[in-house]
Amino acid sequence: MYKKLLGQTALYGLTTVVIRLFPFIINPYITDAFGPEAYAPFADFYSVAGVIAVLLTHGMETTFFRFALDEKNDRKLISTAFFSVLVATLIFLAFSLTFRTELAIAFKTPTQVNLLTILVLILSLDAFSAMPFVMLRKNERPLKYASVKIANGVINFVLVVFFLQILPRLDDGIMGYKYNPSFGIGYVFVANLVASAVTFLLLFKDIFVAKFRYFSWELWRRMLKYSWPITIAGLAGIINETLDRQFLKFLLPDEIARHELGVYGAVAKLVTFVVLFRQAYVLGIEPFFFSHSKNENAGKTYAKLMDVFIAVNCLIVLFLCVNLDWISKFYLNNPEYYEGIGILPILFFASLFLGIYLNLSVWYKLADKTLVGAYISVLGAAVTIAVNFYFIPRYGYWASAWATLASYFMMMLVSYVWGQRKHPIPYNVFNNVVIILLTMIFSLVIYQNFRSEIWLGNLIFIVLAAILIIVQKLIPESLLQKIKR
Repeated sequence: MYKKLLGQTALYGLTTVVIRLFPFIINPYITDAFGPEAYAPFADFYSVAGVIAVLLTHGMETTFFRFALDEKNDRKLISTAFFSVLVATLIFLAFSLTFRTELAIAFKTPTQVNLLTILVLILSLDAFSAMPFVMLRKNERPLKYASVKIANGVINFVLVVFFLQILPRLDDGIMGYKYNPSFGIGYVFVANLVASAVTFLLLFKDIFVAKFRYFSWELWRRMLKYSWPITIAGLAGIINETLDRQFLKFLLPDEIARHELGVYGAVAKLVTFVVLFRQAYVLGIEPFFFSHSKNENAGKTYAKLMDVFIAVNCLIVLFLCVNLDWISKFYLNNPEYYEGIGILPILFFASLFLGIYLNLSVWYKLADKTLVGAYISVLGAAVTIAVNFYFIPRYGYWASAWATLASYFMMMLVSYVWGQRKHPIPYNVFNNVVIILLTMIFSLVIYQNFRSEIWLGNLIFIVLAAILIIVQKLIPESLLQKIKR
């Protein structure tokens, strides 16, 4: 049983990390083809996409697995969840297509009705596919789950490369189809639409497991009661992560807004370096938190895991700051974006604070008080909105970066204070605060003074990394004994 569980968890985890990686590797091709103003619609529309995706699924994926513990009738459960998402999506699709011109004007994109239409179709197809993916997980079919998810990423990537790098170089086009410069960033939307359509078709048979005759109004009401806090927390998380792009668009003059939106949206993709580690860590460690919660020394174990997480994350951030100049320029591949590189250390540390918060969240998850997560997320969203609203008109995307840092820092602090009152865990607060502060100081000093001297900056990094590894005992004792032999 454990071997099977670990195998499935590894496959789901690897799939999740790979999915997050595809948008990251696609981005350099987009920035190479388009400057900030042309890139802006991509950053703009996709910053809203997350909010809509959360509303369309309204927590039904997580709710399904919670109710599966008690509900004996699988068909009733999956049918109720599926038709809840289906109806919400059909209403969204009908409304958005009917009023697409009015919506484009309201969102200050009157000339981009076609892009809005494509995005609506993408989001609808993704929502239609959401519950079939849940069915695959419920029925323990991780191989098909992983295959379809990865196929989506591969198709999207291949089409973006084809549209932006290959097609423009074919003077006669291909099969009579030529590159249209005026469509520009729209090709990225089309690539995503094709990938989503293929995904939907691959899952089409799994959709028929749900039957409307099994839909239960009584069950649906109970599921909604459980799912709304999850939806609120999801919305707050998206606000913290991407909605600052909308503030840039609405609080700055149009020409400045397009430039700032394009630069910020493209540069922020580099935070994926930190996000991937956090994603892999959380996927691997969350089951461990629950399985060891009854152990006598569980608190000390959680504290040690926090030490390791912070130390490794600080090493990643320090390495990135030491090599930020050449990494960012190599990745962005377009000098028009270089002005935004300076915000990356801020976003790196914001991501670190978010990771610490996710570690701290073990207390309310173990206590089965997930509503606390919604409260904290809403607080973080309020900080994000306030800082963006008041400071973007003066500081542009720099305000957005600092808002992200302030939001995640506040969430981390509140979760720690609240958690220590309700479920005390002996975290090594002093040591970890010192490590984070020293990482901040060295990152700033090295980035400001040694970024042109890569060898010297990396030499300093190696020395600091060695000290941190020894002090925090990141190398297991058993491995040290083998080395000594």
